Amino acid sequence: MMSASDVLAVLSVAHEAGAEVVIAGGWGIDALLGRETRSHQDLDLLHRCEQEAALVAALTAAGYAQTLDRRPVRFVLSHPSGLEIDLHPLRFAADGSAAQASPDPGKPFRYPAECFVTGTVGGTPVRCISARRQVEFHQGYDPGPADLHDMAQLRREFGVVTHF
Repeated sequence: MMSASDVLAVLSVAHEAGAEVVIAGGWGIDALLGRETRSHQDLDLLHRCEQEAALVAALTAAGYAQTLDRRPVRFVLSHPSGLEIDLHPLRFAADGSAAQASPDPGKPFRYPAECFVTGTVGGTPVRCISARRQVEFHQGYDPGPADLHDMAQLRREFGVVTHF
């Protein structure tokens, strides 16, 4: 399981490498809430494509190795301790918005500039994606227990409407 201290350690490695990262997924939701609401299997990180080599090199030096490659959409680095980081490369535009490749090349995932917000993990400010963007990314598939939990947290805390 990925703890708050594990998340902060990964963010420190990224920072030392000069890589700007944004937390998404379950930890991104808990960052928005400012508290850990459930256990987390992995850490979803969005990163700048042009910083990928430095980020991967730093994480490799910290003991991580690639265990899944679905580039250009995403790839996974795993640590012998069982920790996993799900990395999502983004291309940023001058206005601060970003795009991520999707399985459908004609329909990239879009990130408007205003969806990049600040949350906290273990009392430390971190970059994460907004509640609205989280809800949008939790559509189009059958939700698992963690998804149901996460959306319930967003509804309760932010009053957002979710489809499940």
